[in-house]
Amino acid sequence: MAFNSNGKPSKPIAKFESMLKTDDVYFFDAEDFEDIIHHYLNNGKISLAKKAIRIGLQQHPDAIELRLLDVEVLVFENNLDVAERILDDLQLLDSGNEEIYIQRANIYSKKDNHEAAVLLLHQALEMAEESFDIYSLLGMEYLFMDDFQQAKINFMKCVAFDEEDYSSLYNVIYCFEFLEDYEGAIQYLNNFLERNPYCQVAWHQLGKQYFTMGMYPEALTAFDFAVISDDTFIGAYFEKGKVQEKLGKFEEAIESYETTIAIDDPTSHAYLRIGKCHEKLGNEDMAKYYYYKTVHEDPLLDKGWLAITQYYYRHADYEKALYYINKAINIDEENPLYWKKCAKIHAALGNLDEADFSFKQTVDLGNYELETWMLWSRVVRNNQEPEAAVQILKQGLEFFPEATELEYMLAGALLLSDQPAKARKRFIKSIRHDISKLAFFKAEYPEIYHSDWAQNIITDIKKASE
Repeated sequence: MAFNSNGKPSKPIAKFESMLKTDDVYFFDAEDFEDIIHHYLNNGKISLAKKAIRIGLQQHPDAIELRLLDVEVLVFENNLDVAERILDDLQLLDSGNEEIYIQRANIYSKKDNHEAAVLLLHQALEMAEESFDIYSLLGMEYLFMDDFQQAKINFMKCVAFDEEDYSSLYNVIYCFEFLEDYEGAIQYLNNFLERNPYCQVAWHQLGKQYFTMGMYPEALTAFDFAVISDDTFIGAYFEKGKVQEKLGKFEEAIESYETTIAIDDPTSHAYLRIGKCHEKLGNEDMAKYYYYKTVHEDPLLDKGWLAITQYYYRHADYEKALYYINKAINIDEENPLYWKKCAKIHAALGNLDEADFSFKQTVDLGNYELETWMLWSRVVRNNQEPEAAVQILKQGLEFFPEATELEYMLAGALLLSDQPAKARKRFIKSIRHDISKLAFFKAEYPEIYHSDWAQNIITDIKKASE
């Protein structure tokens, strides 16, 4: 054992560290060296582990376990050729040692040859008395190969061996989620909880699966059991708050988020959710207060700046909204939703060139929503660029060929750009496709709608359909 019952370093470790401070050389059993090396490796003290290996091999040059620990460090440091040569020597001495196969598997894994690593790990399984660690390694190799079904099976074996192996439990659920088998995850967790009814980790994961499935009452119950099992489980309180929001229980959600702050240091995410809840409750001043606390806590949380932006946008304070959306864009300039919000603000301020640029950024970054094409075309049209509006609307129709609104808008843009024949063709097509949307055209182009050009076309089509 690396530590004694009082949590202090065990005698071999204390003796070894004392030796390092002096010129004395103490003798240790090979097993003591193994404990010392494992202690340093487990605590990330690689240089001390290497010193222990060097001294250990000087005192016990034939100790296979110490040489295997040397290999483990060599593999960790990517000295793969040296590690393989040592393994070749060791295999001649002890061909039935599963650790040799495990380390060879680690080398193949480092070389991205995961199929070979899996074969070696299966060979190690045939020799091993305890296979728990090998199943965990197999699970990771299958994850590297994107074989989530086999990875899940191996991590399940780890959990069956040790039901407190939460790392493997998380990996099992990760595999279920990647396979989009949420019902399977729910069934697995419920079975696990029948055996471990006070496992807060399992309750938390079960709640997340129910949340994904939209089963909010069930999710709330699961998170309640998680906090009953551990009343300091911050993650469960936070997830519980999210469920309460979905159920419209905003005051209760605020309590859940405030509990996370009471248990530990406040987080920007908790402040943001509290602000959102106050916004839903109509407490505008409180919402603003918490949004500002959000960005004070974490100035790099772009969602906090967006929340403040939306607050001022709702209140038609577009200058302040513009100031804060630029804060969000400076943090994440690849986010198309931020550019779209920026474009809307510029449009509201009458900054049409800036709005045009922001909409272009929005589309270039992958936002192809119907509303985006409509708003963008309006901006360039209002900027006296009907030809640009035509091109934008044609692009939009490539994504939404059945969107009559775009057809009506295109008809008007074509007419404004002195293409009456094409405009007439589009207008007739739009009316025949959905005459009920004429009201939309009227609102979009009132002067064109009331013109003789439009009224004559509408009259002719109505007569033809009688």
